[in-house]
Amino acid sequence: MQYRTLGRTGIKVSPYALGALMFATSVGNPDPDDSARIIHKALDAGINLIDTADAYRDSEDVVGRAIEGRRDRVVLATKVGRPVGDDPNQRGASRRWITTSVENSLRRLRTDHIDLYQIHRPDPGTDVEETLAVLSDLIRSGKVRAIGTSTTPASDLVEAQWVAERRGLARFHTEQPPYSLLDRGIEREVLPVAQRHGLGTLVWGPLGQGLLTGRVRRGGPNELRRAGLVRHLDDERRLDTVERLVPLAAEAGLPLTHLAMAFTIAHPGVTSAIVGPRTMEHLDDLLAGLDVALDDDLLDRIDEIVPPGTDVGTLDQVFVPPALQRAELRRRPVGERRAA
Repeated sequence: MQYRTLGRTGIKVSPYALGALMFATSVGNPDPDDSARIIHKALDAGINLIDTADAYRDSEDVVGRAIEGRRDRVVLATKVGRPVGDDPNQRGASRRWITTSVENSLRRLRTDHIDLYQIHRPDPGTDVEETLAVLSDLIRSGKVRAIGTSTTPASDLVEAQWVAERRGLARFHTEQPPYSLLDRGIEREVLPVAQRHGLGTLVWGPLGQGLLTGRVRRGGPNELRRAGLVRHLDDERRLDTVERLVPLAAEAGLPLTHLAMAFTIAHPGVTSAIVGPRTMEHLDDLLAGLDVALDDDLLDRIDEIVPPGTDVGTLDQVFVPPALQRAELRRRPVGERRAA
């Protein structure tokens, strides 16, 4: 495994990271012991970064039990911010919730520290200084080693860097955006900003949420576990693009999964790509592609299918700013709309 440095933290991580959403028994693998075997095999193969979240049901519990005895060899990442209950204060990036949530995550993960603690989604209702202040306290206390964001606009990343510098607070060390053959929008601003400010990037969805596994084709059945939950898995534009990528992968002598993963980690701004296997077979397929490297000709042909900096459709899970969600933020009162 060729390890990469996670931003400017000095922490060495594998180009593949193990995402733990599918280890939650209610949404992924129902057998925690089987999930533990998958985690152990990934660690044995050299994958040393595991990423989970407090909102992933019992995923933190499963991961915590699985890495007992091997904790020191794992770069353990988790996230806070997505709702974990009906209480309006059990979400977001306030000092009140982060202080509570980190203790819950430490208990579930059976550890005394988290290597990378990330804000799961931007929280427009909380001042970024408030968030950075409590995260800085967690770093000083030793409960957290590094801090990061997820699915955050480039402008917010820059603002957070400014606030950290001006207020003498810890700055975000990483960003976790979506990136795949179908989702290249972050090449336009997010990845350049991350590179400019020395942020490591852990990209999620490198297999297009399952569309790039080769198991979903136009006109065929869609048996992905998330198919009934998210709209983009039935997006005709994305399915059309998959149909153009399948023969390209075949011509290169590669499974579509290997083409997708090799493309994702080829970008100089990407530190690691998060894979989320639910079964041992899924992991075995991904591990078989660790040595794949795409040449410039193949990357050029991918650019012709999905131009750099563009997304094919929109992922359901991306952050939508309040100005796009709330009409009153983009419309003047009726009485003020005339020019004269």
